[in-house]
Formats: sequence, C-alpha cells, structure tokens
Amino acid sequence: MEKYPIPVDENAKGLIFDCDGTLADTMGFHMEAWHETFTKFGKTCPEAFLIPLKGMKEKHIIELFNEKYEDNVDCQKFLEEKHDRFRSKLKEVKPIEHVVDIVKRFYEKLPMAVVSGGTRINVLLTLEAIGLDGLFDAILTADDHVKPKPFPDILIEAAWQLKLHPSDCQVFEDGELGLKAARDAGMIATDIRPYL
Repeated sequence: MEKYPIPVDENAKGLIFDCDGTLADTMGFHMEAWHETFTKFGKTCPEAFLIPLKGMKEKHIIELFNEKYEDNVDCQKFLEEKHDRFRSKLKEVKPIEHVVDIVKRFYEKLPMAVVSGGTRINVLLTLEAIGLDGLFDAILTADDHVKPKPFPDILIEAAWQLKLHPSDCQVFEDGELGLKAARDAGMIATDIRPYL
C-alpha cells in the first residue's frame, strides 16, 4: 500500500479537515452514543436517518428528527446525555492514519484548519485523543456563530482565518454535506472514503 494515498493538490495553499470520520475514527462511537441516548429517551431512530446527516450540527439533527417523526425530544437534555456517552468512549478513538499523515507532513508548511459540526469541547477532546491538539491554525465548530455545513459559510470563514482565498483551500471530508459545502465554497473538495 502506498504510504500517502490521499493526494494533496499542488495548488492548495491551505488544508481544511473535517474531524469525525476524517481525522478520527469516531463515527461508530457517535452512532453508539446516538442509539444509546435515543433508547434512554424511549425512542428509536433508524441509522438510515442519521448517516446522511453526518457533519450537520447535532441540534439540527434533533430538530429534523422531531419534524420527521412528529416527536418533541428535548434538544438540550438529549445532547447533554449524548455528549456524555460519546466522551466516555474517547479513550478508544483511533486516528485515521492516511489523513493524519497529511496533517503531520504539512504541519508548519501550509496553514491548516479543522471544521466540524461537533461541539468545540468534543472536537478539542477528539484531537487530543488522537495526538493532534495544537497542530491547527483555526478550529471552527457548531459553537461558532457561522452557518454550518451543508452551507459553505463555515468553510469560507475557515479560509479567511487562514488568511487565504477559499479557492486556495483543499478540504478533506467523509460526508456528503461537507463535500457539498466545500464545492459550494469553490474549494478543492476531496472525499477521503475511496482511499480508506
């Protein structure tokens, strides 16, 4: 197997990474936390509902759940429980090596950012768990007051924070919403899934 199978575009002047499912192999743990929390709240939620929403703000996922299933889950209480359950699993999280290799190769060579639909504390704890804390010039999360993925706004904000034009940035993503946001931002969109 090639050591660096995910290509970094020669025109990229900055790199932007999603966190969950891109830098960190956390999606299984997130799914467990979602299902455990729905069960605790006496609900069931199909995985087919959750998977296409990867990268979306969790608050919006609950709002969509309530709308689709005509329910009234308390968003704040639900997410507090879900976050506690996810954090209890962080010690088991592994890095996605092919993507982390890019971060290590380009650290201090190109400016880099993380843009996630997760909360700031969860993203910071995840980066720490996989040994990447302190390597990024900007970190934007669901806690920032910027329109989230699938809107391009949060990626455009990351580019400005890197002092770059959006078209000079390459985005590494594992979710359709993030890839759409990257394309709509005029960035180089790289789906990491075929390389894993």
